[in-house]
Amino acid sequence: MNNSVLLHIVERLETFLGRLPDSIQKPVLHELTPLKELFLQQRPPRFVLTGSHPMPLLDFVARIFSDGPPETPARVTLTGLYRWQEIIIGQHGSIQLLDARGADEAALALVREELREHPADLFFSLPAAREAKGARQKEMEGLEKLLAWNNDFRVGAKLIELRADDPGSPALPDETMSPPAIRASLIGVHFLDGTIRSTLARELPNEARVEMVRIGGDRQAQTEIAELLVKSTTAICTAVGAQPIPLADLPILTTLQLVMVSGIMYISGRERSMRAATEFVGALGANVGFGMILREGTRAALKFFPGWGNVVCGMVAGAGTFAIGRAATVYFVEGATLRDARRAFAQNKKSSLSRPAKKPKTLREPSSKP
Repeated sequence: MNNSVLLHIVERLETFLGRLPDSIQKPVLHELTPLKELFLQQRPPRFVLTGSHPMPLLDFVARIFSDGPPETPARVTLTGLYRWQEIIIGQHGSIQLLDARGADEAALALVREELREHPADLFFSLPAAREAKGARQKEMEGLEKLLAWNNDFRVGAKLIELRADDPGSPALPDETMSPPAIRASLIGVHFLDGTIRSTLARELPNEARVEMVRIGGDRQAQTEIAELLVKSTTAICTAVGAQPIPLADLPILTTLQLVMVSGIMYISGRERSMRAATEFVGALGANVGFGMILREGTRAALKFFPGWGNVVCGMVAGAGTFAIGRAATVYFVEGATLRDARRAFAQNKKSSLSRPAKKPKTLREPSSKP
């Protein structure tokens, strides 16, 4: 399933939402925003490497992003010094990296144009083990310029200082990293190894996070994004299911649930597939065939009872969606068996429906703050 299919699904959902009351449209669209960022606007993360350490670029990439040497396909050619380079990591994704080490004033101008075209998500500073104080100060001045330029084109790029030392040695912030732009952007000091990948998955913007967790294989980060996907999809299905439109919402609810499962599959490192998602949902005992239609038909019939019936309908739709999402996370991300996934599905659906029924509050609208 490619992005054009996902875009078509989202466009149909937005059309459907246009028929809902104004009071529910904005909150539902607010829940739809992170899903669009994660999967429709998805792109490789962009990193800028600064500092004076002479480590070869691909060795640097291997130390952080892979358990072996990165694979650079023959069809991808290096674009030149001080420009974005695409580097394929294993079988799951790629990064874009700009090596700005050693840039003089003319080279910094080239880097600025690259940042104008594609702002960085995060900067790395990799200083040499030993260097003169004056050289370090000049390096900091160049980094300060890059951060300021990047923030002109994108707000909030982060900075991580890396240490290529023996992991047993203490990691302390460099006292020379004092300019305001650097202090404001610095989020930590890490050793140059794969343990940094969890931090990257948390700090990157949504559109770059999925690629990062697929590359890094960090189960905790994958679980966090899967939970975000399940939360937003459940909220949307609850809101849609509570609307008094008997049977009309069945296709959109089913499609949303399948897109959610295929998204969790993708986060785990597999390829997206609506067919595989359908087969998984069927294996849970919640197939989208006759049994599902009967259950959803019963749910839709409740809508003929105004008020309370709509609340119950929304709860049923939300409970089913949440249970499917939890089961998919257990199976695809946590690596449990299908039997465990079925158990998780049954337990989560039962616990969701057994809670005291309360009329759902309107979902929070997006904050007006930037």
